[in-house]
Formats: sequence, C-alpha cells, structure tokens
Amino acid sequence: MITSIELGDFLSHTNTNLNFDNGVTVFVGHNGAGKSSIIDGITFALFGQHTRKSNKGLIKRGSTQGFAKVNFTVNGKFYEAVRKIDSKGTLSATFSEIIGDERVEIAAGERKQFGESMTQEVEKAIGLDFEKLKVASIVQQGELNAIINAKPKEFKELLNAIIGIDKLDVASESMKIVNKEFRQNIREKIGYDDTHIEILSRDLEINQKEIEEATPHKNQLETKQEKLQREVEELREKVEIETPKIDKINQLELRKKELIEYAKEAIHEIQREISENERKIHDCEGCFETASQKQDLESKIQKVEQAVEDTSNKIQEIKSQIASLQEKQLLASKLKLKDNKCPVCDSNVEKLNPLFQEEHLKEELASLQEQIVSKQNEYQMYNQKRKEFTEKLQSARDAEATLRAHSISSKQQLEKIQEDVKTKKQNIEKIPRTNGTNLLEISQIDSHAKTIFDNILKLELETKGFDEKEFLNLKKLVNEKQIELSQMDQQIGAILEKISKGNEQVKVIENAISELIVVKEFVTNLDEIQNNIFSRDGPVATSLRSWALNAISAKASEYLTLLNTKIQRIQLAEKARDISIICNSKTEELDLESLSGGEKVSVALALRLGMASLLGASNLNLMILDEPTTHLDVERKKSLVGVLSQLSNISNTDTPMQFIIITHDAEIFEDSTVEQIYKFESSEQGSTVALLN
Repeated sequence: MITSIELGDFLSHTNTNLNFDNGVTVFVGHNGAGKSSIIDGITFALFGQHTRKSNKGLIKRGSTQGFAKVNFTVNGKFYEAVRKIDSKGTLSATFSEIIGDERVEIAAGERKQFGESMTQEVEKAIGLDFEKLKVASIVQQGELNAIINAKPKEFKELLNAIIGIDKLDVASESMKIVNKEFRQNIREKIGYDDTHIEILSRDLEINQKEIEEATPHKNQLETKQEKLQREVEELREKVEIETPKIDKINQLELRKKELIEYAKEAIHEIQREISENERKIHDCEGCFETASQKQDLESKIQKVEQAVEDTSNKIQEIKSQIASLQEKQLLASKLKLKDNKCPVCDSNVEKLNPLFQEEHLKEELASLQEQIVSKQNEYQMYNQKRKEFTEKLQSARDAEATLRAHSISSKQQLEKIQEDVKTKKQNIEKIPRTNGTNLLEISQIDSHAKTIFDNILKLELETKGFDEKEFLNLKKLVNEKQIELSQMDQQIGAILEKISKGNEQVKVIENAISELIVVKEFVTNLDEIQNNIFSRDGPVATSLRSWALNAISAKASEYLTLLNTKIQRIQLAEKARDISIICNSKTEELDLESLSGGEKVSVALALRLGMASLLGASNLNLMILDEPTTHLDVERKKSLVGVLSQLSNISNTDTPMQFIIITHDAEIFEDSTVEQIYKFESSEQGSTVALLN
C-alpha cells in the first residue's frame, strides 16, 4: 500500500505531505483544488507517466523545478520512489528500499541503453506496469457505474480489452503478414515459393532430358581430342630441340645491346658522380671557417642576454624608486613648516628630514630620470648586439648543417673529393665513344664489359648454321594445331559445363521441390491457425473469456459478501455475442434494474475489484476512485457513501486493500464512518491540504 505522498512545486502543490493507512482515504474539495493532481503525482513518481501535455507542465507556475515522492510497502518491504523535473526538461529519478533508517538505492534514472531503468524496477516490485495500473487501480470520473450501465455487447468488448482478446484481430492481420513475409523469405532464400512446385517439376524434366542428349556428343569430341593431342606433342618435341638456338640468337642481340647500354650508363654514372662532387665542393666552400665561430657566438649571446635582463631589472628598480619618491613628494608638499612648527602636531621643528623636503626630492627624481635614460640606451645597445650575434650564429649553424648534409667532417675529406673529381675527369676522356660499331674497343671499359663481350663471342659460335625460317614454319604449324586443340577443348568444355549446370540445376530444383513441399504444409498450418485460433469467437477466445468471466465472478462475489448486500453472488455469462450480468440472492436471481442505487454501486465496485484482481493489482493493493459521484443523484450518492464506508472492513481481510476516493461532494461524508478525510482548498500560493477529524 501507499504510506505517504510528498509533492513539491508540483502542479498546484507548493509543499504537500499526505500520510495514508489501510482502508479508505477521502480527498474532498472544489474542482481545481488539486485533488486529481495526487493521481499524477503517484503515476509520475512510480512510472514517469501523467495526464498532462508535457513534463514541463508538471512544474508549478513560477518555480524552476518540481518533484513527486511516493513511499509504499510491498510484502513487508518499504520503498521510496522520487522523480524530479526542472524548467529545462531535465529529469532525475531514484528508487530505493528503506531498511531501518537507511535508504538502499535500487535504480536511478532511465538509462535503458546501459540496462538501467527505474521504471522496470518499480514494475518488478509492485507487479504491474502503468497501463495495467490505470485499468486495475484507477477509476476515472464517471467510469464506476459505467461497467454495469454498458450494453451487453459493450461489456463484452470491455472484457475482451481487459484479457487481450481484442488483440486477436491484430493477431489475425499479423498472421496474414507473417504468411506473406514467410513466402517472401522463402522466395529470397531459394528463389521460389510453394506456388511454384508444378513449374519446377516441368523444369526438372527439361534439364534431365538435355543431360541425356549431351553425353554422346561429349564422348565423340573426347576421342578426336586424344588423337590431336598426340600430333601436337610430336611437333613440340621438334620445337623444343631447336628452341634453345633461337633463344640464343635472341640472347646474342640482347647482349650486344646490353654492352652498348652498359658503356653509355658507365659514362653517364661517372659524369653524374663528378657533377655531384662539384656541387658538394661548391656548397661546402668556407663552411668550416663559419661553423668554427658557433661556440664563441653562443657564449656571446648568453652574456648579452644576461646584460639585457640585468638592464631591464635595473630600469624597473629605478621606476619603482621614482614612484616612491613621487608619493613622498606629494606628502612633502603637505608638510611645509609654518613659523618652524609642524603642520600636524604644531610642535617646534628646527629642520625637516630631507625625505620630506620638496627640493631634495626634486633633485633625487631628476637624478633617477637621468639614470633611466642611460639604462634604456644600454638596453637598446645590448639588444642590437644580441641581434647581430644571433644572425651570425644562424649562419654558423647553417654552415654546420650544410657540412652534415653532405657528410663532410673535415677539410681533408673535402680536399680528397676535389682530387677525386680531377682524376675522374681525366679518366672519362680515355673512354671510347659508344657508337656500336666496334664492340671490341667498347669492351675495354672495365672487367664487366669484357665479360659481356666474351658471352657475345660464345653465343655467335653456338648459333652458327641455324635456319630461322624453317624453325618459324615448324612453330607456326604447332600453333595451328594448338588452336585447333583449344577450340576442341572449348567445345568439350561447353558441353561439360552444360551437363554440370544441368546436374546442378536438377539438384537445386529437387532440393527446392523437397523444401517447398514442407513449406506448403507449413503455410497450410498457418492458414488453419489464422482461420481457427485467431477468431474472436473461436474456441481459444471463448475458452479464455469463460475462464476470465468465472475468475471475475468469483472474486466479485467475495467482495460483495464483505459489502453486506442482499446480493450473494455475481455471475458473468456469455450468450452469443453478448455478456450479461446475473445477480443472485440466497433464494432467487435478481434483475440488475431492480437493484437499489447502493446495490448497483456495490455491484459495480465488486466487478471493478474483480477485474483488478484478474489484471494482477496484486502487490500494491490500491484502488483510486476519481469523482465517483459524478452524474449521480442524491440517493445514489448516499448509497455510494454507504458502500465506501464498508470498505474499511475489506481492509481488515488477509489481503488488505487501500482505497483513495477523490470527490468535490464533501457533505456526503459528514455522517460516514470514514475517518481519514483530507480537505483540498485552492489559494494564491497553491493547493493547501488539511486532515479533517
């Protein structure tokens, strides 16, 4: 049950605290006094749900944030649910179990992506979600007697909604979609559905016939292929004997070109080395002298920077002295002696301290100004020297970088490169021109050129007497036979591919037909399910309604016994497409229209409690009646009060129930046995709530 509710700047409530016991609690007050806000406070704290247009609408006007807190018990455990909302729409929530004086947090917030949900934990604790709570525990305005005033067909639709049978139409449509999507999935998977079985059977026969016709043609081509293959192999043996000679002729020409190209590359490489070394010599001239000044320049820069810093500090020190003397000068102007008397204490003074004599201070200030000018000149001079030394240092570093880039570490290394350039220039003049006419002369360049020339002489000897024309004719004949063999291979390959694809297609079609037979059986079963099980008036729905009617009837009869009416039993019965309400006393069946106003209210309330039990109001055991007197005449209102007064007895059963009654008819409870009555009033500061004795 709910033990307390606290609302802070929530809707019309500035600061409202309500405590509850088992049995009946009544909220009375005029419309707009904030009674129904309690329902929003309960559902917001528990589930984050409410009847307002937006979350921001829950905050009391003029406030920046609001909250709702609900304390309740379930199975002997105490819980607290709190949700807050600020003007920016930011939500925060905590759900805790209260153990003694401590709060043990169970969940916070609704971070479902991290598996955290306060609402889910609340639902788990009380045994129902928000939608079930609305049907099982909250009876809105005018809905109490609506359950017995409804037409039999309307009452059946209400029962269908309660136990979910109204979803059968949705389920039936879903089954059609399932059937359609199932066929679509089958088509996507194997390319067909159960409507294609006959077409596939015809395709299977066609493929099997094509395979039978292609096999003899394949065998004939394979015989011709073997004969042609032997001819090609004999010709290839002859070609293989002569092939090395044509290869050597080709190698001979390649070696001649290689020798000429090598000679050109050798000359080019020497010229490139000369050019590269000349560039090194040019770049490194004078670098050793410039780089040698680096260490001395770094030392000078360090000394100059220290001098700059010292001069800057001295200028700052003098400026501070000037500021101090200027303050003393201002004070000295106010401490002039008059008749050798102190202007402050009027005592005789023979002579002022020089620090208070204006003339002395002026002289000191003038001296300090001269010192500043002198130091500023020094500062500029040191800055200029620093700039000069820095530029020279950069030149020294550049020279050092140039030597490092060319990997030159000493003057002797540079001189050696100069000698090497001179020697290579002399050698290049001795190399013969590579015009290709005198290979013997070119071979004298170096040992590698000599080796290439020796290979040329050897190849000329090995290819002597070779007839290239006869060899090309032999090779041409081999190519012609090979083309013929390739064409035959393609023909055989095409037939083999046709047979292979035919076999694959036969296998695919056979598998598809096999699967589609199962599919057809499954689709037939789906159709039977759709046509039989999901009918609103079929055996499943009828059986489920019968069970629900018996469960509600039994539970409602139990509550009627506690309400002390002449009605002993309620029986809900289904007839054709309607559901009727049958009331029985000890001796006879009672017509619903013959019942008094109080008895009708009792029947309606008992049925509500029975439905709540069916839905599983279970753990919370709470029912809220919002304005149950709406549209009732005076007699029926009094009858309702009589029934509500008896609800305290229900709360004393093994499973206590808690009832919250919201009404604007305060006067009807004046002579009732209900003890816990809260009066709601509206004021400029918001809703005020007081407990009436």
